[in-house]
Amino acid sequence: MNCVICKQGTTQTGLVTVTLEREGAIVVFKRVPAEVCDNCGEYYLGDEVTGKLLERAEAAIANGAEVEIRSYAA
Repeated sequence: MNCVICKQGTTQTGLVTVTLEREGAIVVFKRVPAEVCDNCGEYYLGDEVTGKLLERAEAAIANGAEVEIRSYAA
């Protein structure tokens, strides 16, 4: 797919780091599968991946995490 941000690059399958912040808590997920622009680095997550990230972040916040770093696969 063509990048909607830079309009120059195309996306390739890759792994990215995603940082989510909510109510003062920060949850970082490493090695998240995404489509990554080969020109500007913008990334696009699929619906299933996005859903899993949000579920895991909500669980971390519910458990009192202020800062949490984890692998997507974990």
